[in-house]
Amino acid sequence: MKVFNLEYVKQRRQELEMTLQEAAEAMEMKNAFTYMKYENGTYSFKAEQLPLLAKVLKCSTENFFVKIITETAILGGVRIREQTVKEYL
Repeated sequence: MKVFNLEYVKQRRQELEMTLQEAAEAMEMKNAFTYMKYENGTYSFKAEQLPLLAKVLKCSTENFFVKIITETAILGGVRIREQTVKEYL
């Protein structure tokens, strides 16, 4: 299962030394506070926003997703361990 990786969005913006205000303006949002709500997960980025976000952050839309893998170990019919792993695409 792939999930949106907000950590990557924030990290990438910071790597580019882009302020919240600059990101908001580039994304055609009202202000930095609105953009921050998207970046921290209060609001969800919409699919149609992702190409522009990728352009602003100079990356691919694939970079926004992480694959979640859950592995379950079973011994003698008894679940002994379950582990969730993030696999960055």
